[in-house]
Amino acid sequence: MIQVTINGQSETLDASLSVLGLLESRGLAGKRVAVERNGEIVPKGRHAETRLVEGDQIEIVVAVGGG
Repeated sequence: MIQVTINGQSETLDASLSVLGLLESRGLAGKRVAVERNGEIVPKGRHAETRLVEGDQIEIVVAVGGG
């Protein structure tokens, strides 16, 4: 298990979790989201290969449409 911060909240997650796995666990896979890891944007094409590690600071922003 690892300790990370997601959108300002400390959470304990499985140590093998990828960014894609995190999004899937929150029902956000396939949606229009931006993910920042430790101050850097993680491109959508790298979500599956980017593993979370102890102490990561993650920000997830969901695009909302409307008008």
